Amino acid sequence: MADRHLIDVHVLLLRDGHVLLTRRRDTNPDFDGLWHLPSGKLDAGESALHAAVREAEEEVGVQIDPADLRLVHTLHVNGSGPEPRLGLFFTTRRWNGEPRNREPDKCSAVRSYALDALPAQLIDYPAAGIHAHRTSTPFSTQGWTPQPATP
Repeated sequence: MADRHLIDVHVLLLRDGHVLLTRRRDTNPDFDGLWHLPSGKLDAGESALHAAVREAEEEVGVQIDPADLRLVHTLHVNGSGPEPRLGLFFTTRRWNGEPRNREPDKCSAVRSYALDALPAQLIDYPAAGIHAHRTSTPFSTQGWTPQPATP
């Protein structure tokens, strides 16, 4: 087991009942061609809000005011990569710029999907965060083996 946890930020760009997704271009066939949210790892010395703003700009070219982000879900996940992760899911309905593919080496498409008609090829990790947003669930876990209760 890894001795640390990564922190990921995910951005749900919401408009008219739709969410923006990006399709991964990945050398790992388990992820290549699957849909994901604009997201990334928190860098050292960076706040979660600023990481979300940075990732949205880097991946889809939109500018977000950190004050327009709202934390809607926290997901503690195991098995979505080599190390466990804590995923922070933020929503916003306000941004500047038209979303576009700014990382063609990592992304093959950018598209909005209705929240109630998401693609079947959506990675489980972001799918769990989107579902939690839709059901107003503040926290969940994924991929952890239940531990026996201690007496």
